[in-house]
Amino acid sequence: MGYTRVEALRRTYKPGDRIELIHMEDMRGVPPGTQGSVDYVDDAGNIHMLWDNGSTLSLIEEVDKFKRLK
Repeated sequence: MGYTRVEALRRTYKPGDRIELIHMEDMRGVPPGTQGSVDYVDDAGNIHMLWDNGSTLSLIEEVDKFKRLK
């Protein structure tokens, strides 16, 4: 039995993982280059973030561009 999309996202993006934003499809979005930590992945597959600039805007994997930091 395969994983659902949300389960796969939760396995990929765990709380505390560090992310750097490349581009967000939101006019009021987080600026490119901003880094933050994954808070959790919700049941809709949104990646909730705790950005270093204080924002809590979520990422949408298919829409926003970002990379996980090592």
